Amino acid sequence: MKNNRIFKIYKRLYAYYGPQFWWPGDTRFEIVVGAVLTQNTAWRNVEKAIRNLKAKNLLTLKKLVRLPVTKLAELIRPTGFYNLKAQRLHNLLVFLFQNYSQETDLVSMNRLPTQRLRKDLLSVKGIGEETADSILLYAFNRPVFVVDAYTRRIFSRHHCFSYKTPYSEIQRFFVQSLPKRTKIYNEYHALIVRLAKDHCKKVPVCNNCPIFNY
Repeated sequence: MKNNRIFKIYKRLYAYYGPQFWWPGDTRFEIVVGAVLTQNTAWRNVEKAIRNLKAKNLLTLKKLVRLPVTKLAELIRPTGFYNLKAQRLHNLLVFLFQNYSQETDLVSMNRLPTQRLRKDLLSVKGIGEETADSILLYAFNRPVFVVDAYTRRIFSRHHCFSYKTPYSEIQRFFVQSLPKRTKIYNEYHALIVRLAKDHCKKVPVCNNCPIFNY
């Protein structure tokens, strides 16, 4: 292990918080939708939007892709930036429909190699690395480490890298520091979010932080 401290922090957070049971979602498609909606918002807001879609019986690829973008925006309003997210989600829905509309829950998409799948997702306008990797990790169960703003905030404060270090370099840092296991990547990302909400806020609350001494 090239950076044992990173793995020790994971084990400490897991011991302190326990499993986080991420990512909530009844289907692979629901998780894909949630990954787009969760950009720059709290998960509780995504849950409200998902409930709106379910209440209208719209949470399927064939139904959602036919929904006007303006209507979609209204239904996902709780997530904030809803006009932008509606367009990004629509772009992804069109891509999925054009390539995978004849199957249940993106089964053949799941057969693609990880790098090909990542490249395809990144080719969709509005889908960036964090969203693509969240889809890979949580919807397709691939061992891909997700880097978000919380990851940057916590580990730059621990002097592991600069906050503005490129996404790919931070991702490589974690991949080289951890066993390549989907379960660990999944839990670590969820635990980082939990720590950021409890302690490593914009104004940090270091009192009783489980990794303060790390």
